[in-house]
Amino acid sequence: MDNIDVDKLLKQAEKPAQDAMKLHPFYQGKIEVSLKSCVRGIEDFAIWYTPGVAEPCKVIAENKDEVYKYTNKGNFVAVVSDGTRVLGLGDIGAEASMPVMEGKALLFKYLGGVDAFPICVDTKDGDELINFVKLLQPCFGGINLEDIENPKCFYVLDRLREECNIPVWHDDQQGTAMVNLAGLLNALNIVGKKIDQVKVVMFGTGSANVCTIRLFMAAGVNPDNVLMVDSKGILHRGRTDLEEDHAVKWELCQTTNPQMISGGPAEAFRGADVAICLSRPGPGTVKPEWVASMAKDAIIFACANPIPEIWPWEAKKAGAKIVSTGRSDFPNQVNNSLGFPAIFRGVLDVQASTITDSMCIAAARELAACAPDGGKNPDRILPTMDMWEVFPRVATATALKAIEEGVARIKLSRDEIYWKAEERIQRAQRQTHCLMENGFIPAPPAD
Repeated sequence: MDNIDVDKLLKQAEKPAQDAMKLHPFYQGKIEVSLKSCVRGIEDFAIWYTPGVAEPCKVIAENKDEVYKYTNKGNFVAVVSDGTRVLGLGDIGAEASMPVMEGKALLFKYLGGVDAFPICVDTKDGDELINFVKLLQPCFGGINLEDIENPKCFYVLDRLREECNIPVWHDDQQGTAMVNLAGLLNALNIVGKKIDQVKVVMFGTGSANVCTIRLFMAAGVNPDNVLMVDSKGILHRGRTDLEEDHAVKWELCQTTNPQMISGGPAEAFRGADVAICLSRPGPGTVKPEWVASMAKDAIIFACANPIPEIWPWEAKKAGAKIVSTGRSDFPNQVNNSLGFPAIFRGVLDVQASTITDSMCIAAARELAACAPDGGKNPDRILPTMDMWEVFPRVATATALKAIEEGVARIKLSRDEIYWKAEERIQRAQRQTHCLMENGFIPAPPAD
């Protein structure tokens, strides 16, 4: 631990950005539309377009649910953003958010076999964004909201979940929460602590940590044992400064910290078993002495990017037993990409109308069960994205819970769901490799 070359790590962190500046203009985007139906000759145009296409149109006009049978709606997801809070860059606008949304669509396709489209909307008005998304419903089987500023993101998600008849998901909220829960389940198992007994500090009160603690509590964390920390200190019922302008934080003031503990991070970390940090990049945002004051066998998720709130080796030296970050070059990466492709794969395959907390919890438990070494290795508490078999398993768990909760339009067996998900995912990956091998996706230029 003492021989870590920090300068080398920082240079490694810069390389993806350098490569991105070369390869984005080379490929001019990451996705395109390709055909899935045959074209044997020009006579097929009369089947896929006029006059033949009128017949399936008539069937759908009689029964709107038939759109799933006659079109690709059941595999289309819209990745919608207003560009107001992009990857730590803030409000950079709709056009500047396009590379992120295209990247999301790439992950949807490669990891989940889902056909996703980036839709970056030129509005900052929450109600206008809500109406826009509602108007998209005829074409899409699901909506993935992305990079919407806080607190507007809560309002937009809550309204759309209530008012749409297709699943709406905000990956910065629900995706982060689901993967964090999966990591927490295995981490607690390793240190031998129970979820309903641990003391949890949430360092940062943005959309990710707020949704994470909501899901944690739905999964068994006792709200009496939770401390939320924002830039002004610990949330409690005396924080009346939040009552008018921060409804979500004010709600958490009422539901957590009944002891009315006040102060800052130093007081919040003291005696905590778990610290989930989703705040500003470090190093030095979380102090080693705060970690040292935590309970024995402490668990820390320091997930700011590109630099975690505290270096993992500093947290370990201060006494932490398990440390996760958002980086792939450190152990225990907590990455949303382990979640959303599989969640949507399962949701789409049973035509679910929503994504419930119970579905997220079921997905998290299955994701935790997919970790190497049975989830017992403190440096490998989650699977990695190259473990393709994780995604159909998590998709299956999600779909089965949707059926159990009565929010699925169609009912399939466990085997049927798994085989369908496996076929879709393997097809997407084989297709990509085939295009690369045959030069339709050209190799990147040499450095």
